[in-house]
Amino acid sequence: MSTEIPPQDAKISSQPRTWWLLLGAWLVALSATLGALFIGEVMGQTPCLLCWYQRIFMFPLALMLLIACGKEDAGIWRYALPLALLGFGFALYHSLLYGGIITEPIVQCGAGPSCSSASMSLFGWLPIPFLSLIAFGAISILLFLARRRSS
Repeated sequence: MSTEIPPQDAKISSQPRTWWLLLGAWLVALSATLGALFIGEVMGQTPCLLCWYQRIFMFPLALMLLIACGKEDAGIWRYALPLALLGFGFALYHSLLYGGIITEPIVQCGAGPSCSSASMSLFGWLPIPFLSLIAFGAISILLFLARRRSS
């Protein structure tokens, strides 16, 4: 009798480090999702149009990565990495707008402070658009590493 584990399509039972990468990606997505909900629902800050687009990509990532961790499915990178990269693109554009590198105005969706105001920064110096860029970047890197380990 052989003690080898039969190869399974994109299962990570033989590579526990891949599961940790997925867990890390999920924790980042969960933190970003809860942060966005806190800012919008608890603090009452109306998100700008670009913030809404980034939420469209971040919220499903939190759910997809949770399911992938539970099922030990490293193949999730096929679905989650494109979402993370698209979200990263919107976050990069938003950060460039915020930083003044691109000179178009940030379009506000409703009444309330804009995400370009000073009140929309963490610790008084880290703007919300940059946080989104960091979160999507971290998720993308973790999913890329998971992809390399599952191949």
